[in-house]
Amino acid sequence: MYSIAEALLVFGFVLAGYGIWSAWAGGRWQQDGLIRSAERSSVILFVLTTALVGILITAFVTRDFSVEYVASYSSRTLPMFYTISALWAGQSGSLLFWAWLLTLFTVLLVWQNRAKNRELMPWVLGTMMVSIFFFFGLMVYATSPFALLPSPPADGNGLNPMLQNPGMVMHPPTLYLGYVGFAVPFAFAIGALLANKLDASWIRTTRRWTVMAWLFLTIGNLFGAKWAYVELGWGGYWAWDPVENASFMPWLTGTAFLHSVMIQEKRGMLKIWNLVLIILTFALTIFGTFITRSGIISSVHSFGLSNLGPVFLLFLAVVIVSSLYLLWLRAPALKSENHLDSVISRESSFLFNNLILVGMAFAVFWGTIFPIISEAVRGVKITVGPPFFNQVNIPIGLMLLALTGICPLIAWRRASGKNLRRNFITPLAAGLVTAIVLFLAGIRSLYPLMSFSLSAFVFVTIVLEFYRGAVARARIAGRNILNALWDLTMRNKRRYGGYIVHLGVIMIFVGIT
Repeated sequence: MYSIAEALLVFGFVLAGYGIWSAWAGGRWQQDGLIRSAERSSVILFVLTTALVGILITAFVTRDFSVEYVASYSSRTLPMFYTISALWAGQSGSLLFWAWLLTLFTVLLVWQNRAKNRELMPWVLGTMMVSIFFFFGLMVYATSPFALLPSPPADGNGLNPMLQNPGMVMHPPTLYLGYVGFAVPFAFAIGALLANKLDASWIRTTRRWTVMAWLFLTIGNLFGAKWAYVELGWGGYWAWDPVENASFMPWLTGTAFLHSVMIQEKRGMLKIWNLVLIILTFALTIFGTFITRSGIISSVHSFGLSNLGPVFLLFLAVVIVSSLYLLWLRAPALKSENHLDSVISRESSFLFNNLILVGMAFAVFWGTIFPIISEAVRGVKITVGPPFFNQVNIPIGLMLLALTGICPLIAWRRASGKNLRRNFITPLAAGLVTAIVLFLAGIRSLYPLMSFSLSAFVFVTIVLEFYRGAVARARIAGRNILNALWDLTMRNKRRYGGYIVHLGVIMIFVGIT
């Protein structure tokens, strides 16, 4: 059976390569037959990868220790709950799981766009196939999950005790869903560049995919923080470990992208910036995988030293160089349709929000790779610890929290003095009162005072937004305020859903403080 699995890996690798060619050739020569062939290839790849996952899970469930991967990460006494989760406990199994998610998302894309975005789909599909081709290539040439042992042991090594935690079942899959989810808007961005279809249609098409990826990446980080707090004995939920940072950086840039696309949809601005953000976000997901699998940076989360690091680094370089080259080619057609009318406008506040998020991502990136740079330059690996990250990121985080409250209160294009007075007096008063009360209660440290008072400021802005909207809706529709509030939220899910997310941000800041 495992020889069949190995053959399926090779077939999948070849089929993904064919899918790239047939999709892009079909788009280039307007050949519907080639495009349909590429779409059928994606379905076959999903079925094939599902079969491979099923074979490996069966090997775990039946305790077949002739498979090296099964023997390395399970044992006869390991509970079934953790036996199945061992699928992603090691390197080759997690690569197979990643490839399965890629093929699943690709098939969903093909089905969703069977009657729309036909001009973009060949290029989008080909881009998704590139990632599938890469991951199958890793399993064929570098680390097969179906490698057999010459002398199977009577029992396996079992799962690392630190991995025998419910977080093992929840944290890696949600993180992978976030990582792989960002491949979809990236593929559409590259598809838009290749097809020279540079309006906001690719953004509207991928909005739900982007939100889904961001949501799972958020949940994955939170599950990981909980797991670290319970299992690793750090006395905390976040230690600025390199692999933790690797999942935090794409979250930051992905959050920036979610906000900045609204400006492009509303005003036709920041077209190049949005493409840069999604390219950067996807590149950071690959960079995070490189950190985890290369072993070049010490981390309790990494898989140890392996030969995959240079391969991931090469793939990352190809992604960045080719994406930026395409962006450079299309730059003349990506000029903004409008310009900032005023520094005091919602567009400006969103831009500041973006700069802060990207600035924080750069600070985390620099602190993460500094040991590599120091070793390369001076021959000594200098580790950057939590004091650096806290010193840099706490002020940045507080600025971000303040903008979370400021952005919704400022009008598009240009805010008037009357608008500012009407919207800011009550929230500012709430923040000031909170600061005074806490100071009198004995809190003297600057950062906690700022965090709590800014949290109060943001909370009141959100409450006021819901209240004013509900009152206006109740007046227009002649309904009671609770029904009006529900109707308001359901009719404006994007806006008021964002406010609900901001409430979660407040809770996180209060919890951290």
